[in-house]
Amino acid sequence: MGSNTPQWTPQTGNLPAVYPSPPPEENSATPIPFFHLLERLKTTKREGWRRFGINGESISDHMYRMSIMTMFAPPELASKLNIPHCTKMALVHDMAESLVGDITPVDTDVPKAEKARREAEVMDYITETLLGKVPGGALSAQGIKSVFQEYEDNVTLEAQFVHDIDKMELLLQMVEYERSHEIDLSEFQHVASRVQLPEIKAWAEQVVAERPKRA
Repeated sequence: MGSNTPQWTPQTGNLPAVYPSPPPEENSATPIPFFHLLERLKTTKREGWRRFGINGESISDHMYRMSIMTMFAPPELASKLNIPHCTKMALVHDMAESLVGDITPVDTDVPKAEKARREAEVMDYITETLLGKVPGGALSAQGIKSVFQEYEDNVTLEAQFVHDIDKMELLLQMVEYERSHEIDLSEFQHVASRVQLPEIKAWAEQVVAERPKRA
């Protein structure tokens, strides 16, 4: 960002229609404003595919399948994991994209460190400004922030598993779009080599083997 460019914040983000209309009520005792904000995850498309002319899955589509996938961890891995915690993490990990948008590695205008800063600010905004006065339920505001940060830190086995599931979901979608759009999405295959856990590596190899054969 240039020196004269205002720093991005959740309130001044330059995405079109950053908030629903009207903007969400802040510091409310009800989670309804937060629920409205989540609608953006349903309508914001994943940008990696849009570069190839595919107006396909939304951010919430991606997180939904991830959450289901966490429940099917292979038995030898599942015995070491807190699976409900992993499912929560899958549902929370991209929540900041409701305001930040889906910034991909090819978006050089927003460096990785700036992307992380924006996402952290959005999670603060969500958990402190939108949910700070809301009584905690099964997952409190601070619980959301804690799960998000655990995913970002990527130290626990649960976080490493969900990172691998994130990559696995992309690989599944890659193969499915290659079939349905008759397009070569080889650019994304390298993600399979970044899967860490042996049990999920086996899944990745199986999915990559499903790619359409090309001359």
